[in-house]
Amino acid sequence: MWNYSETVKDHFFNPRNAKALEDANAVGDVGSISCGDALRLTLKVNEQTEVIEDAGFQTFGCGSAIASSSALTELIIGKTVTEAEQLSNQQIVDYLGGLPAEKMHCSVMGQEALEAAIANYRGIELVDDDHEEGKLICRCFAVDEGKIFRAVQKHGLSTIEDVINYTKAGGACTSCHEKIEMVIDEVVAGKGPQSATAGEDSARVQPISSLPPTNPLMQKVLEILSNLRPYLQADGGDVSLVKASENLIVVSLSGACTGCMMTDMTLGWLQEQFSEALGFAIPVVNHIPEPVAESA
Repeated sequence: MWNYSETVKDHFFNPRNAKALEDANAVGDVGSISCGDALRLTLKVNEQTEVIEDAGFQTFGCGSAIASSSALTELIIGKTVTEAEQLSNQQIVDYLGGLPAEKMHCSVMGQEALEAAIANYRGIELVDDDHEEGKLICRCFAVDEGKIFRAVQKHGLSTIEDVINYTKAGGACTSCHEKIEMVIDEVVAGKGPQSATAGEDSARVQPISSLPPTNPLMQKVLEILSNLRPYLQADGGDVSLVKASENLIVVSLSGACTGCMMTDMTLGWLQEQFSEALGFAIPVVNHIPEPVAESA
């Protein structure tokens, strides 16, 4: 039996802002009823001040999902869009006085809904993975390789149990556990997500290292990046290339492109732009520098 804080119980039995805003100008949808959890977040943003004046949610899920959604709306009402996009799933958990490890995915769903709503408000179309054959890891909950990779990298996950708690992947039939372990190993090794059927097409996958500057693909990547940078710089951010291969592009984000929410949004946009320009899907991840040991 899971132990819930009094705050979680309060937000479950007395949810705040459980409604659909009729005058919303931002909508974020995440999850799927067929997979067990779904959340629609609606926001009313003052277009002059960009302050979130009201928020509403409609959640299909467990008590933790309802409580997390309720807490999310309380945390963002009265904040500007820029302030709200810094909200992390851990802040939702802290606001609720904690969640069982098995329910962490509920707070993640809230954060993702906020990300989607802010993107909708700003006219940004987030990447929607269509689960191409070989990319879908967990068929029970429709969780793809990229989502598991990002969750492992972002939250420092190290076990299958961690992945289940944050993404639900692997929480049903267990047939995908070996593939999840492979993704965890890839992140630990500093590599990018591989296709679940990579063994059938190993010639397509190269080591994750920078291609030579004269390589046609590298030249194309650099050209695309130079065309995209002005858009980010106009909003106070920037991006530089760290390394690239045929199955992964590693960039370094800076300025307004960084932060709990903006990093994911920017990476999603970059991945969409690179994939469209190159003619094939390619993951884009942010470089996390190794910590520098302090000298004695």
